[in-house]
Amino acid sequence: MGSAIWRKLEAEGFTNLVGRTSSELDLRNREAVFAFMRELRPRYLVVAAAKVGGILANNTCPVDFLSENLQIQTNVLDAAVETRVERVLFLGSSCIYPAHAPQPIKEEYLLTGHLEPTNDAYAIAKIAGIMHVQSVRRQYGLPWISAMPSNLYGPGDSFSLTGSHVLPALIRRYDEAVRAGLRTITNWGSGNPRREFLHVDDMADACLHLMEHYDGPAQVNVGSGTDVTIRELAGMVADATGFDGSAGGIPRSRMGWLRSSWM
Repeated sequence: MGSAIWRKLEAEGFTNLVGRTSSELDLRNREAVFAFMRELRPRYLVVAAAKVGGILANNTCPVDFLSENLQIQTNVLDAAVETRVERVLFLGSSCIYPAHAPQPIKEEYLLTGHLEPTNDAYAIAKIAGIMHVQSVRRQYGLPWISAMPSNLYGPGDSFSLTGSHVLPALIRRYDEAVRAGLRTITNWGSGNPRREFLHVDDMADACLHLMEHYDGPAQVNVGSGTDVTIRELAGMVADATGFDGSAGGIPRSRMGWLRSSWM
């Protein structure tokens, strides 16, 4: 997401851009973050940095996703308050909403029900970030905002076997099957859950629009407006990769928590 925003800003003619990779600046290091912000004193800030991963990674390492994301966003937002950054855009995740929220999900559904248990630690961290932004608005009057993207895909995505999200995971699975000449693929879950996907470049367009035109305490949902079942998504990936074999799901009764790995 951060790379997509950078590309968008460059394409729009912005030249005074400053950013650091995780290897150049560890946002978990509070002293380093404050030193960086005090030196540069940016006028605008987009917080796209986070520890992210798919359902398997979130369910396996919830402490890491909770602790590291809280450290990252708290350090950055606190330093932004100290240096009085004029505008901040904090990016969250659609997993902040209740697992059984009415569809389509509206912003007011936040904190109205139980979270999906396989990624609740990450969701709680992102909810804390939204509350942090809203609290800064109340206490300091700064026009900071938050946006919640739907499932993102595009350049720079992770195709890790254990840490990727559903779309890159399916792409890798089907591509490797085609290369290996396999005729069958086993996918997790029933394939019935529905998800909405958005290209990162479209999300970058939305981020710039929000920074220029939106000023409100509520987080803004950003998506394509169209969803598909995971089964339909797998079919699209199969067509794109040239896989013409068969694919089936692991029955929920045999999966335990892995039923959520379709998500």
